[in-house]
Amino acid sequence: MEVLDVLPANFGYAILTYLYSWIMLTYLAVKVGAARKKYGVKYPTMYSDKEDVFNCIQRAHQNTLEVYPQWLLFQTIAALVYPTVASVLGVIWVTSRFSYAWGYYTGNPVKRMNGNYGYIGLLGVIILSISVALQLLGVI
Repeated sequence: MEVLDVLPANFGYAILTYLYSWIMLTYLAVKVGAARKKYGVKYPTMYSDKEDVFNCIQRAHQNTLEVYPQWLLFQTIAALVYPTVASVLGVIWVTSRFSYAWGYYTGNPVKRMNGNYGYIGLLGVIILSISVALQLLGVI
């Protein structure tokens, strides 16, 4: 049996969502690298004692990395049964991380809340994952 025979036909959308998330993570990392040069923050220093804008740029990336493993897990579980809906929710979450970062990049941390709509995507795939678990357990 081949992988293509096991995965749902629309799982390709989930794979494209993962690729979109890779683009987002790469973009955030490049922005941190550019900010390191601009503000003179050398490796391995994570945060600056002088440059709050650098800290906001770094924090946008770091926060995304902190939540990414959980999103990836729930995105995958949800996409195995609900590939199209999970992919739409995934695109919402990934896009929200751009909005979150762009708000943070202003140097005003309150503006990171521009990405709050991402909770629709994150909570959506968590709920779908719970549904998958309950189906596997024969509860629903």
